[in-house]
Amino acid sequence: MLFDLPNHDTLYRALLDRDARFDGQAYVCVASTGIFCRLTCPARKPLRDNCTFHATIGACIEAGFRPCKRCHPLQAAASADPTIDLLLKALDARPDYRWSEQDIEALGLDLSTVRRSFKRHFGMTFLEMARQRRLREGFETLSAGGQVIAAQYEAGFESPSAFRAAFSRILGCAPADLKNDSLLKANWVATPLGDMIAVASETHLHLLEFVDRKALPAELRKLRTSAKGGIGVGENKVIEHAKAELGSFFSGRLSRFETPLFQEGSSFAQAVWLELRSIKPGTTRSYGEIARRIGNVSAVRAVARANGANQIALMVPCHRVIGADGSLTGYGGGLWRKQRLLEIERQYRFSDEGGSETGLVAQSSR
Repeated sequence: MLFDLPNHDTLYRALLDRDARFDGQAYVCVASTGIFCRLTCPARKPLRDNCTFHATIGACIEAGFRPCKRCHPLQAAASADPTIDLLLKALDARPDYRWSEQDIEALGLDLSTVRRSFKRHFGMTFLEMARQRRLREGFETLSAGGQVIAAQYEAGFESPSAFRAAFSRILGCAPADLKNDSLLKANWVATPLGDMIAVASETHLHLLEFVDRKALPAELRKLRTSAKGGIGVGENKVIEHAKAELGSFFSGRLSRFETPLFQEGSSFAQAVWLELRSIKPGTTRSYGEIARRIGNVSAVRAVARANGANQIALMVPCHRVIGADGSLTGYGGGLWRKQRLLEIERQYRFSDEGGSETGLVAQSSR
């Protein structure tokens, strides 16, 4: 669990001191590099706000981070299990290869044994680990300004059409449609609850969604149509700020976000989104309560629609809205994430110094 570890200050001090007592008991994920390490890693130490800590390797991988090539955090599990060692070496030798069950069997390995071993040590199968590594490598190639063909090969797709299809399922457009000189930039964001996509201009965050949200491709198409110059791939100060705040949120150090936001919508939707931002972390409201607070008690269904239309997850906290009977009701990121977010937020202790409600939905143009 996220909060079973010692507090962030203790773990960060252990990282600075390379405290061997935590080796194998905690791992650090670095938002600025996308890498996770042992706390004894000899590499240059990251900034405090770029760090999140997890108790297991599986949690780091599920959050979208890659293992460090200096401290080799997967090595202990590999040393303890020859099957894991063999497959991890094979994956390192061919990170762009599209691994299949037939490939595993061709190495003389039993599929069920491999599945159990990887699930036990990493919380995911070998094929899931390989697939995630390929897709992220391709996205990062584009983000760094690489050509589509290079990203395709980094992601392990022999067919350009297959790469375009896989890419489009996430972003709702072909890789070639993303322009480096666009005013809006899209970037991959790793979190403990799964990878997200952030889209921002130089001044405001326009979208933040989990990559497996079904509505994401449609949201991005709409945003691309409304934005002059479409959407490119890359990083800017707003996305960097959002990543740092998300890291602080998941590590239990930030309950309220200050990233400047921009959302297009009707005056009614804007009122709902503003009201969502007023819900204190660790608390919930019903759709009916929100309707009453914005002065339209009969607009419960309209509130639900506006809630569902929110495309800045977490920072505009639609996950804090529940049914009148206390049920979780729908959530585009998945009910399991909604439950986990509410559990995380219940860990916060509130005070007047807990943070000001800043960064409210902007009404100005981009």
